[in-house]
Amino acid sequence: MPAVLVERAFTKAARQFAGETRKETDIPYLSHLMSVAALVMEAGGDEVQVAAAFLHDSAEDKGGEAELGRIEAEFGAEVAAIVRDLSDSLVDTTAGQTKEAWGLRKQRYIEHLREAPERSLVVAAADKLHNARCILSDLRQHVDVWNRFNENDPERQLGYYRSLAAVFHERLHSPLSDELNRTVAELERLVGNDK
Repeated sequence: MPAVLVERAFTKAARQFAGETRKETDIPYLSHLMSVAALVMEAGGDEVQVAAAFLHDSAEDKGGEAELGRIEAEFGAEVAAIVRDLSDSLVDTTAGQTKEAWGLRKQRYIEHLREAPERSLVVAAADKLHNARCILSDLRQHVDVWNRFNENDPERQLGYYRSLAAVFHERLHSPLSDELNRTVAELERLVGNDK
């Protein structure tokens, strides 16, 4: 895999998310981007997919459509297309714009994934798998994980992850989708035991 595109994407992501942490933790945000990129590599992704993995939150969190345009200019249309496919909102929150309600964004995202190219699905599945694994790890440590999220109802979060897992299971024949299904099942088991 030629490293130039991946190295440039990593460098941009490291700059954009420098000093930021995952919600309500001390874990550097960059660790999530690195984990998603590693999962994409392990799933056989190419340099475009790995670069998109490093940049998958950039447009959504760092400037919306304008940032997506910069990604296309710097990394090409293929990387930008995958980043677009993984973004549930492209409003510029850095300029004070407000995203739509959580439920509406997530429903549209799931519907979009039903039609998205497989190249994008690999990166999306890696992203959601890493997020689900982090939630699972925190639940096992009895951390109050749900209050970190814009939607803090565990049932709604689990419904979202169930829907994602179903789309990936149907459309993406990959160990990523199998592992996401197992992780979601374990999340459901743990949440059910907490009731």
